[in-house]
Amino acid sequence: MDNNKETQEFDLDDILNEFHELPQEEVPEVEPDEELDALLNMPELTITPVVVKEPELSSQLSEPEETADALPEADLSGDTVMFTPVSEPQVPEEESDGAVSADDTIPMELPLEVPGEEAAVAEEEAPAEPEAAPAVAEPAFEVEEEFIPSPIVFTPRSRLKELKKQLIAGPEKRYYELSEIGTGRLQLALLLNIIVVLVCVAVTTMFVLELVPENRLRLVIFSQVLAMLVSALLGSHLMIDSVADLLKGRFTINTLLTLTFAACLVDGVFCLMELRVPCCAAFSLEMTMALWARLQRRNTEIAQLDTMRKAVRLHGIIKAEHYFEGKDGLLRTEGEVSDFMDTYEKPSSPEVVQSIYALLSLLACVGIAVFTGYLHGLSVGVQILSTSLLVAVPASFFVSTTRPMAILETRLHMVGTVLCGWEGVKDLCGKAVFPLKDTDLFPQGSTKLNGVKFYGDRNPDDVVSYTASLIHVSGGGLVPVFNQLLKSRNCAVYSVANFRNYREGGIGGEVHGEPVLVGTLNFLQDMGVEIPEGTMINQAVYAAIDGQLAAVYAISYAKMRSAAAGLVTLCGYRKLTLLKMPGDFMLTENFLRSKFNVKTSRIQFPSQEVCAQLNSFQPDPNEPVLALTTREELVSSAYAVTGARALRQSTKLGVIIHMVGGVLGLIIMLVLGYLGSTELLTPTNVLLYQLVWAIPGLLLTEWTRVV
Repeated sequence: MDNNKETQEFDLDDILNEFHELPQEEVPEVEPDEELDALLNMPELTITPVVVKEPELSSQLSEPEETADALPEADLSGDTVMFTPVSEPQVPEEESDGAVSADDTIPMELPLEVPGEEAAVAEEEAPAEPEAAPAVAEPAFEVEEEFIPSPIVFTPRSRLKELKKQLIAGPEKRYYELSEIGTGRLQLALLLNIIVVLVCVAVTTMFVLELVPENRLRLVIFSQVLAMLVSALLGSHLMIDSVADLLKGRFTINTLLTLTFAACLVDGVFCLMELRVPCCAAFSLEMTMALWARLQRRNTEIAQLDTMRKAVRLHGIIKAEHYFEGKDGLLRTEGEVSDFMDTYEKPSSPEVVQSIYALLSLLACVGIAVFTGYLHGLSVGVQILSTSLLVAVPASFFVSTTRPMAILETRLHMVGTVLCGWEGVKDLCGKAVFPLKDTDLFPQGSTKLNGVKFYGDRNPDDVVSYTASLIHVSGGGLVPVFNQLLKSRNCAVYSVANFRNYREGGIGGEVHGEPVLVGTLNFLQDMGVEIPEGTMINQAVYAAIDGQLAAVYAISYAKMRSAAAGLVTLCGYRKLTLLKMPGDFMLTENFLRSKFNVKTSRIQFPSQEVCAQLNSFQPDPNEPVLALTTREELVSSAYAVTGARALRQSTKLGVIIHMVGGVLGLIIMLVLGYLGSTELLTPTNVLLYQLVWAIPGLLLTEWTRVV
C-alpha cells in the first residue's frame, strides 16, 4: 500500500483472515534475521515503558505496569505476532508502515489504538535493507530492548577461593613437606645426646674424685673420644649443612661447631698420647644444644605454617608514620600470603650478629693457638685451640635465638597470629598508637538488651525511634541491639539534626525539631535531666526528650576472655598509646576500668573531629605488613605487638650475654696460653664454665613466656 493513498481502517480479525487466506506459494521466502529470531526465542515477553514522540499524546499515557497487565500473552505462531485489542477509548490514529523482509514487502496498515488511561505499546518491526525499504514515517512509540544485567560476582567467596589457592601452593605445601620429614629423628638424636652428656659427666666426675684406677686412664680417655664421635654422628646432618653453608659463602655458628669437632678430635689424639682426659663432655653439650635449636626452629616453622594454612581470612598489621600527634600508628588492614612467605625464612639480625661473632671468635681462637704454640709447642697450642673454641661459644648460645621464638609461637599459634620476619618484629616495637574499636572490646553478640522501661506520656514507638536514630548516627556496638528492637516494634529511623558527641558518656541531637539526649545515668544528670528514684542502673542507656526522661534501656556487656586478655596486654605495654575510637558512648574510661580491671591511663579518647581525620587517614599501600592474624579478636593483634617486643628484647639480651661470656673465655685462654698453664683446662672446669653461662642464657629465653 502506498503512503500517498488514504489510510484505510481494518479490524484485527480482517487482517488475520487476510494473512491466513494467502496461498502458501504466494508468501515470499523471508531471509532469517538474527535480531528477530533472538527476540522471538526469548523465554518471556517483556513489555517495557515506551517513549512518546508526540507531546499531545504524552499526557494520556499511564504507568507501564498497567499496560503490561492489560495486555495478555502474545501468541507466537510462525512469523505472526497477534495482540488482543484493548477495548478502550481510542485516540487519533498514526500511520505506520513496516518492512517484512529485505527483498519483498507485504504492504499493510494496522490501526494503532492508544488507551486513554493506560500506556500504548507498538510492535517493533524488523529493519529492512536500505536499498529495498521504502521511506516510512517515524513510529510514534519506541520499544526498548530488554536489559539483562550481568551476574554480580560474590567478592568474599572469590577472594576466599584465591586465598585458598595461595595457601595450598605456599604454606600448606611446605607444611606437609615438613610433616613428612617430621621431628622424630631430631628428638631421638637429642635424647641420645643427653645420655652421652650424662655419661661423660659421670666419667669425668669419677676421674676427678679419683675413683678411676690409673691403669684405666687410657680407657677413660678412649670412652670420652668415643662419646664425642657418637655425638658428632647424631648431629652429622647439622655439620653437613654447615659445610654446605660455608661453600655458599655463609659462616654460621654450626660451622664453628664443625670446626670445633675437628679441633677436639685432633686434641683427642694428643690426649691418648699424653694420657690426659679431653674436654669431650663440653662438645657433647654443645651438640645437644645445637640439636635442640634445630628442633625448636622446625617446630616453630611447622606451627607458623599450620596457622597460615587454616586461615579463611588474613588481617595484616602495618605501621603508618605520623598517625596521631606525631606518633606512628599500628593499623589493621588486609594481608596477603606472600607477606609471610617472603619473610619468615630470612635470618634475623641477632642471627647475623651471631654468625659474625662466630667468625671473629674463630679467628681469635686460631690467633691465640698460634701464639701459644709458638711459645710452648704444638701440643699445648692444639689444647688451647680446642678449649678456646669450646669456651668462646657457651652451649646455650645455640638456643638464644630459637628458644624465645619457639616459646612465643606456642602462644601466637593459639590466637592465630604469625610474625612476618625480623623486620616485622623490629617495626612492631617502639612508641606507637593502637586504635581500639567497639568490636575489639565487645565483639558482635556480646552486647544484649535486657529490658526497657518507658516514662512519661509519649508513644513508646516514638521514643524507641528517637533513641535509635541518635545511636545510628553515633555508631558502635549498640547499633545492632537497637536495630533488633526497631524490627520487633516495627519502628522507623528518623533524620537527626545538630548531632553532637559529648565524650562524657552521651550524645545529643534534634529529631523532628525536639532535643533528644541519650547516654549514661551520670551524663543525663549532668545535663539537668531529673531521674526518678529506683531507676539507678549502671549498665543502662537513658533517653530524654525535651528535657524529660523518656526511657531506660537495660544493657548487658559480656566480658569476653579474648578481649580482656588483649586489652590487659596492650595496657601493660608502656610504649603503646591506645586510642578509643568513638562509637558506643557507654564505653567510658570508668566503665573500662571497672569492667576489665585495667589501668586506663594509657587510653585516650579523642574528639569527634580528630577521629574523623583519623578515619580518613590513608596509609601508604607500599607499607610492609608486620604481622598477620587469621582471627578478628583483639588478643590476636595484641599478642603480635607485645610478643614482638618481648621477642626482640629476649633475643638481643641473650646474644649479648653469651657474647660477653665468650669474650671473657677468650681473654682467659689468652692469659693461660701466654703463661703456658694448662692445669686449669680440665674437662670439669670447661663443662662448669659452659653450665654457668647457660643459666642466664636460658633464663633470658623465658622472657617471651610472660606475653
